[in-house]
Amino acid sequence: MNIARSDFSESVAPFAAPSPLLGDSEAMQEVFRLIERVGPTEASVLLTGESGSGKELAAQSIHDRSARRGGPFIAINCAVLGENLLESELFGHERGAFTGAQAMRQGRFEQAENGTLFLDEIGDMPFDLQTRLLRVLSDGQFYRVGGHNPLKANVRVIAATHQNLESRVRQGLFREDLYHRLNVIRLRLPALRERSEDIPLLTRHFLQKSARDLGVEPKRVSEDALGFLASLPFPGNVRQLENLCNWLTVMAPAQTIEQKDLPPDLTPTQEYAGESTALTASVVEMGGGLNATSGGVSGLPASLGAPPAGIPASVWENGLRTEVARLLRENTADVMDELARRFEAAVIREALDFTRGRKVEAAERLGIGRNTITRKIQELHLDA
Repeated sequence: MNIARSDFSESVAPFAAPSPLLGDSEAMQEVFRLIERVGPTEASVLLTGESGSGKELAAQSIHDRSARRGGPFIAINCAVLGENLLESELFGHERGAFTGAQAMRQGRFEQAENGTLFLDEIGDMPFDLQTRLLRVLSDGQFYRVGGHNPLKANVRVIAATHQNLESRVRQGLFREDLYHRLNVIRLRLPALRERSEDIPLLTRHFLQKSARDLGVEPKRVSEDALGFLASLPFPGNVRQLENLCNWLTVMAPAQTIEQKDLPPDLTPTQEYAGESTALTASVVEMGGGLNATSGGVSGLPASLGAPPAGIPASVWENGLRTEVARLLRENTADVMDELARRFEAAVIREALDFTRGRKVEAAERLGIGRNTITRKIQELHLDA
């Protein structure tokens, strides 16, 4: 993901590089203000937010506004490597340290000397390796794998995670002392659905960027299409929107992109266009909208099978993913059981509404036994 922005504050020092972040929403303006304040310091920063929300770009902005801006900015994802490989990537290794180590290799700490090291997905770092990282942050020195001579580390560390580190500390999966060492300044990147007013701006930007990359004329987007995009929850956040714009640059048949030109899994059919758009908007507003009500269900299919004909699965599936993400962020216990109960309650209530309370007919339409629906109604307190 590569978002360009000319500036985000007139008070940023002249040496500051253009921010790679983009957004006019109040949520992003607050992010820009915090970056401007924390950037010139040497404080450790913990960036939180969903995947694809721009945490690495925020780390780059902080680096660009620090006294280390002339040094390197080195990023590493702690979730993609096993413990042994990650240790070697971070600290380097000496020749012969392990099978295949035919030469000495510098690690990311050495590569980031006098600069910034960005540790993405720090919550996935193996526990034993957390101890080594804590020692570096505490003592300012480390050893290469297989090495015996200490090396000094003059590096600012910025960490990021989409996980709830407090919960992982309670579960014994993350060192509490390391958590406090990293969590000096916390900066949360908002999900795209929390700043939907930025979607038109981001869409135009990504279409321009994609056109430059491909050497073609940039495409425009109709107001109707922009309005529809702004109503979507985008569980993949800014990264998902950028990928969509790359797709549109190649696949949209005309220079002006209409709603009908969007990928099939995003667009409702003509018959359900208004209903699906409104449904998507309600999902965003309610943070998932999976509550069963006496009048029906928002954001869920009307049966245990596929959604009603014409309404794309992406509408209610995106709402479901949004709700799952919210529950995980709030460290809700037994998320699977909680969602399963709500799903069953919504489906059975809707079926009962459809059959005007006739349990046998509702069970037949749902494909379950009459004893099962009676038991579920009692367990879920739907007869109250």
